[in-house]
Amino acid sequence: MKQMQWKKLGKIFDPTAHQLPNQCLQFAQSPQALVFDDFVRIYFSTRALDPNNGKYLSHIAFVDMDKLLQRVLRVAEQPVIPLGELGCFDEHGIFPMNILRHGDLIYGYTCGWNRRVSVSVDTGIGLALSRDNGLTFEKIGPGPVLAASLHEPCLVGDGFVKVIDGVFHMWYIFGTGWQQFNPDQAPDRTYKIGHATSSNGIDWVKEEARQIITDRLGPDESQALPTVVAIDDTYHMFFCYRQSFDFRKNKDRGYRIGHAWSKDLKDWTRDDDQLLLDVTPDSWDSDMLCYPHVFEMDGKVYLLYNGNEFGRHGFGAAVLE
Repeated sequence: MKQMQWKKLGKIFDPTAHQLPNQCLQFAQSPQALVFDDFVRIYFSTRALDPNNGKYLSHIAFVDMDKLLQRVLRVAEQPVIPLGELGCFDEHGIFPMNILRHGDLIYGYTCGWNRRVSVSVDTGIGLALSRDNGLTFEKIGPGPVLAASLHEPCLVGDGFVKVIDGVFHMWYIFGTGWQQFNPDQAPDRTYKIGHATSSNGIDWVKEEARQIITDRLGPDESQALPTVVAIDDTYHMFFCYRQSFDFRKNKDRGYRIGHAWSKDLKDWTRDDDQLLLDVTPDSWDSDMLCYPHVFEMDGKVYLLYNGNEFGRHGFGAAVLE
């Protein structure tokens, strides 16, 4: 595989410069694109403070941008999708939401978050549909379409869905467990990338507990947010990875973007060195690169991603040269 030359376009959206719904003030995490004829809509997860306890609630918003990714045309004025009811899998947040056109509808695969007692959170993947060109989404039900199972005990999320030859393919993450790496700190989680298929986008069959991307950092590597694009006759997966602990403020252990390729959607060869996309010193992405999303627009391949502080100050883009 030849190396990929990416040209960074800089940070293209800062949430603090706009009025967002749900009284959200910061964060534009996990940007995901929906391309229209004359603009591109980018969904992202932003945060508000829960007045009951001062913790964050993650909500989905969007920004419409011109196709040069230089000008903001519109920002969502109303909530895109409500959070779950009391006790549901998405009660405390949705992050991320993957968008897919299918037939006359737009599918939104959500990653719902709910707080726990012994550990901070668990997640599941839900499905919502839009009938108004992606302005709002209605859940098909209160529960998830993919969640923890016999050999994937926790933290199923980050679903990315693509329809290939009439089959729905989902790449997602599953938790291998929680561990208290430091006795003075809360437990941290480890997760890997898995794969499932479906004939209708609702009923899924997992390749149960098969980690499809090899580790670069060892068994305590956490892998997140897969995104897949076909370039020529090869499928390319981009994702982010980090150490499972001491990653929040230690930039040497924080998120970087990884890469793997496949000819058959089954066996993946990891090849991070092909990517040629890394942090930029003294910049908004000097400490980490995370939450990638790759999409095609007008014959070009773009990559959206977050930088420092997990997207607190917005997201940027790069184009494949």
